[in-house]
Amino acid sequence: MEPTAQQVAEWMVEEIRFRGILRQSDAIEYVRSHFGEAFVFVNERGNQSLSKDVIKAFRKLHGGKIAWDRDGFFWGWT
Repeated sequence: MEPTAQQVAEWMVEEIRFRGILRQSDAIEYVRSHFGEAFVFVNERGNQSLSKDVIKAFRKLHGGKIAWDRDGFFWGWT
């Protein structure tokens, strides 16, 4: 069975719940190797990012309890 954006988002929330934060670089590396290239792309600034579907599912799952730290390039509990 092919992985879904929902499964990637659930993994992200669990990682943050367990570790407190999730660095974008770690997330991209893990998602690429465990879920596949379909969930990673290069954005307009030339940086690797998670797909819009993953981010959408992720936001819906955490409902505002997780914030993005622009300076540190990580997500963490608010």
